[in-house]
Amino acid sequence: MAGINKVILIGNLGGKPEMKYTQTGVPVTSFTIATTEYAGKDESGNRKEHTEWHKITAWRGLAEICDKYLDKGSKVYIEGKIRTDKWTDQNNVTRWTTKIIMDNMVMLSQKGTRESVPQGAGEMEPDFPSSSGTSFPSGAQGAKGVTDIDLDGDDDLDNSFL
Repeated sequence: MAGINKVILIGNLGGKPEMKYTQTGVPVTSFTIATTEYAGKDESGNRKEHTEWHKITAWRGLAEICDKYLDKGSKVYIEGKIRTDKWTDQNNVTRWTTKIIMDNMVMLSQKGTRESVPQGAGEMEPDFPSSSGTSFPSGAQGAKGVTDIDLDGDDDLDNSFL
């Protein structure tokens, strides 16, 4: 049996997405999102929270949609897979970068609306991969009050998960 590599995140963008193009002209967009969990209270009675930052990479049409419609503070639902790249920096030190290769995205806040973004938002550097074999959904899923985006134009939007 093959393994499963599936990630589902709901969070807020830490900064404006950055779109670039590969040497062959394929669009790729990178950004970070923050997910915050609340777990109990500290000695002073304040809620304890933990914010995790995730590097997100989108390719092709999904990259263009992210660049056009998302902004710092946007709340998004993301499905994708974890990818860890190994590379050597300029000082010949081996480094590892873990990111989410996005397969599907739902905008949960309207364009131009900002949600509360945790302290330190946007401080992470986007990471652009050197290659990818990412597959994309036939259409983006929508939520109530959110504009549906059909990535391939065949009008087969699926709202069944909501």
